[in-house]
Amino acid sequence: MSSVPAPQEPASYEQAVAELDRLVQQMETGQLPLDQLLDGYRRGSELLAFCRNRLQAVEEQVKLLDDGQLKTWSAP
Repeated sequence: MSSVPAPQEPASYEQAVAELDRLVQQMETGQLPLDQLLDGYRRGSELLAFCRNRLQAVEEQVKLLDDGQLKTWSAP
């Protein structure tokens, strides 16, 4: 029995979003076999967690830069 290697963590937030977008497009076609659909769902969940963690880390850094208070961002 051969084992499938675990997918690697994305190198960046942008790479994770791009992979997640590709997965969603593949899944929406309805052409994937059930096993691949389940694998895609699992990978999508991992990518979503990665993105959420990265966003939370950035938010914490912004709080530190703004002296402990997250301020509302307004476009110039």
